[in-house]
Amino acid sequence: MQQQTPNESLRINLPVEGMTCAACSTRLERVLGKQNGVSVAQVNLAANSASVEFDRAKISPLDITAAISRAGFSVPSETRELLISGMTCAACSTRLEKVLSRLPGVERAVVNLATEKASVTAPAGLVSQAELIAAVERAGFKAAPVATAAEQQARLQVLAEQRRSRELRKLILALALSLPLALPMLLMPFGIQAELPPFWQLALATPVQFWLGWRFYEGAYKSLRGGAGNMDVLVVMGTSAAWGLSAWVTLFGGAGGHLYFEAGAMVISLVLLGKWLEGRAKRSAASAIRALMDLQPELARVERDGGVVEVPAESVTHGEVVVIRPGERVPVDGLIVEGASQLDESLITGESLPVERSVGDRVTGASVNGSGLLRVEATTVGTESTLARIIRLVESAQASKAPVQKLVDQISAIFVPVVAGIALLTFLGWWLIGSNLEVAFIAAVSVLVIACPCALGLATPTALMVGTGVAARNGVLIKDAEALERAHHCSAVILDKTGTLTLGRPTVESVVALDGDAAALLQLTASAQQGSEHPLAHAILERAEADGLTLQPVTDFNTLAGRGLAARLGDRKLLIGNSRLMNEQGIALDSLAAEAAQLENQGRTLMWVAETAPAAGVLGYIAVSDPVKTEAPDAVAALKRQGILTVMLTGDNRHAARAVADRVGIDQVVAEVLPEEKAAEVVRLREQGRVVAMVGDGINDAPALAAADVGMAMGTGTDVAMHTAGITLMRGDPQLVSDAISISRATYGKIRQNLFWALIYNLIAIPLAASGLLSPVVAGAAMAMSSVSVVSNSLLLRRWRSSAR
Repeated sequence: MQQQTPNESLRINLPVEGMTCAACSTRLERVLGKQNGVSVAQVNLAANSASVEFDRAKISPLDITAAISRAGFSVPSETRELLISGMTCAACSTRLEKVLSRLPGVERAVVNLATEKASVTAPAGLVSQAELIAAVERAGFKAAPVATAAEQQARLQVLAEQRRSRELRKLILALALSLPLALPMLLMPFGIQAELPPFWQLALATPVQFWLGWRFYEGAYKSLRGGAGNMDVLVVMGTSAAWGLSAWVTLFGGAGGHLYFEAGAMVISLVLLGKWLEGRAKRSAASAIRALMDLQPELARVERDGGVVEVPAESVTHGEVVVIRPGERVPVDGLIVEGASQLDESLITGESLPVERSVGDRVTGASVNGSGLLRVEATTVGTESTLARIIRLVESAQASKAPVQKLVDQISAIFVPVVAGIALLTFLGWWLIGSNLEVAFIAAVSVLVIACPCALGLATPTALMVGTGVAARNGVLIKDAEALERAHHCSAVILDKTGTLTLGRPTVESVVALDGDAAALLQLTASAQQGSEHPLAHAILERAEADGLTLQPVTDFNTLAGRGLAARLGDRKLLIGNSRLMNEQGIALDSLAAEAAQLENQGRTLMWVAETAPAAGVLGYIAVSDPVKTEAPDAVAALKRQGILTVMLTGDNRHAARAVADRVGIDQVVAEVLPEEKAAEVVRLREQGRVVAMVGDGINDAPALAAADVGMAMGTGTDVAMHTAGITLMRGDPQLVSDAISISRATYGKIRQNLFWALIYNLIAIPLAASGLLSPVVAGAAMAMSSVSVVSNSLLLRRWRSSAR
């Protein structure tokens, strides 16, 4: 799928076939990174994918897939079919064919006038169905998918299942042919001699070596052609040497008559077994993406032409009204225009309890409707829907590389030549100390077979895949691996007050007018607030509407960041904001200061109202309260249990801030700060040597979110905050902050464990093999199981549970 990035370059995520170990992914990443126009290339062995950011003016998506092919790997092609309406003659189909063929990434486009269908073939991941439909509509026709996205996904799953079935059949056949060869070795401790004649052994071992093991020869050739070695090279070198020597002895005699057919055949069989088990474990690690994709309903009921028709969910357009019956999954993001119900959003936000929704409320695609019938106006559809964006974020996080992976890649790049050198030295060493060629040969083959860069390559990405998937299921969206890595070092969390620790839905408690006319002051203030999006403005407007006040037209509206606003109502110029604004403008508050201070000490926020023309002076104030979220005290307590310093940062007055902080248990309070000063507070904490996480939900939090080591945006907040942050919390529950840090620490704990076992395995196993203590068969089994153990250890992350639930 092509994604636009902020610098006008493109990012594509491509499935890649043919990678077998860390050396493959490292080599492909190096090849892609050298392409002119490619700025970032990240290859994920666990996900079998490549994420590439590139300048479309210098290189095309097809050039990238060609580079992948030249490196010895492949991007599978997929064919999408569309129903076309509006064609009237052969010229129409010809023109549309040319339009589709010119799309970046399209290999072949065929438009059939008679059947009114278009068939478009492109490398998987390059061209989305939405892009094809948009191109058809730009050409003046209409298009609809023949198969829904879910049906296409099912078709891909069927193909993948067929491929897995073929691999399983080959594995079973390899084991069936290899066991008779290994049987004498297994029976030898019991004094039973059951060795097959040499030519029987040759007949059984040859198909295992060159037919069932052909994938290793193919992978080794492509790897060496690309200028590097991988696991396949080691397997081919070791097993070919065993088969070759044994075949020579069988056909021509010599070398003491010893045969090693069972070593080569069993190594190939065990490696195939390991790869099959590894594939099963990797599919489990990637289950989060599949689960998210399965949430999207296939069909939607849309009001069209005076009736309700069923259409593919992805064909719903902006502004159309969708009818959602009780118990159905919501097909699009939208606004309720009629009806009320309870919606289960647990699979999107992690919230376990259904939430009440009625007219005017937003609904999220993939949530489950409760007992009410809803009519919903579609607002975001297709690739811009909440679910689509979540899937993209999770895919991006799983495709990204943690900084620790760079060291692993460097090790993998030199791993194969170093192991080949150790194997050669092992052979020469045994030979030079006087041992016979058989001992030297067996030791060298064992070294080649037991060395495994796969476990190293899978250690980081599998843990990241499982960790980000678990996070997504619990309402925590992690943008990339760097955000995850920084979060686990976190030692201080800065929390914005409004909307993070409080509900962000303040209500008016009292209106105090200097002249005693509270209604007039409220009307004046509400009229001036008509152009504001601030939560306090909403509270004023709601109170004015409830009191039935008629608002006056406002002109010259101007927001004063962190202070309030200025506006004109007729010939009156008004200032509305905090005491800081009043002091800056020289407005005296003396007559109301004492009672105002008492309200602030009780945790109320005061909005002062003054005029500067025709006369200057304070008119009064409005006291507003914003209730603390019930989860906030537990959330702060959870952070403290993790050894994290908690800081509350707010533009509100220090008395109201202190009251909220005391109620929830915050360690430090920084109040009355302007938006630009919030980032400075983050920097101040970082200069103290702390790793800082900033949690916020508004536009004014964006600078601080960007300045922090890791930014966490409340999903209930603005798009600007979510775009700036490295982690998005899908619901307004501050307990998700400690959850995000807990998941990060658990994930990096698994990465450290995986890297330790992968490294210690090779550090112990290679010397044991070189010393002659391990046979090639035992070495092959150990190598196969090392990768499986790493992936299985990562899968244990799925047991993670929030301490708050």
